Amino acid sequence: MSLFQVKAEIAAPTAEAVDELLLEHEAASWSVLQDVIEQRAWVVGIFTDEDAATAGWQQMQPLLATAGAAPSRPDLTVLDDQDWRDSYKAHFKASKFGRLHWVPVWEREQHVVPAGDEVIWLDPGLAFGTGNHETTRLCCHRLVEWADSHGVTGRVIDAGCGSGILALSAVRLGFQNVVGFDNDPEAVRVSEENATLNDLSGVVDFYEGDLITGLVGRQAEVVLANILGHVLVEFKAQLLATVAPGGTLILSGILAAERDQVRDAFASAAPEWEIDSRLDGEWADVVLTRPA
Repeated sequence: MSLFQVKAEIAAPTAEAVDELLLEHEAASWSVLQDVIEQRAWVVGIFTDEDAATAGWQQMQPLLATAGAAPSRPDLTVLDDQDWRDSYKAHFKASKFGRLHWVPVWEREQHVVPAGDEVIWLDPGLAFGTGNHETTRLCCHRLVEWADSHGVTGRVIDAGCGSGILALSAVRLGFQNVVGFDNDPEAVRVSEENATLNDLSGVVDFYEGDLITGLVGRQAEVVLANILGHVLVEFKAQLLATVAPGGTLILSGILAAERDQVRDAFASAAPEWEIDSRLDGEWADVVLTRPA
């Protein structure tokens, strides 16, 4: 399958701001690439056809202007599937979270998974996140820690599942009752494709829903919500109500500068709950544990 790549150089000092804008606007087809040695940066979009690529660039230009990114004239390149994978091999590497490994599919043959460990195969050709972002890693670290300390008999909800990586990781860790939802039907489709890639088709119930319809009538011991700080605060009541007694709510997608605001909002709404937070670069999580 051929894909269309739009690539434009941006002012290197604006790379972090552009990356934050992409996450804030859920611009899943776009990413920021940086050469820290040469102090250069690019914004790159991948699309399935030329019309979508053109429309995507038209939508991207105003966002780049707000960040002062001063983009160059974009290059439009047609990539076959191998070209796409090769372009990511330089900066998309395997990750390890305790006994769980996230590994790009091109390393399937050579990556050694130790006995007792588990693996999720990731395909950058599938949009909506590859696990490379700090917010996703923060969530996965917490998920693995919960599994190691509490066991895997509980239920898991992945709210705003995006690529489905966190929900599928929960299954690989041993959780048997896992659901994931997103308000974008394309994200649900991609989650199901990632499930198929990992021989987990049909194991996770992926469905379309928002933070009201997706949570109504449900409760779980582990609730993951890797979204955006202001959205988490807006729907804090729904998220808190979904956590079973003794369970945990893992929040991410939070800028480090927003952490105290998000933490204070949830602490005020659930004063009896234990609360913790960690930083990873410019991003943070907030984790709350409900009393048993």
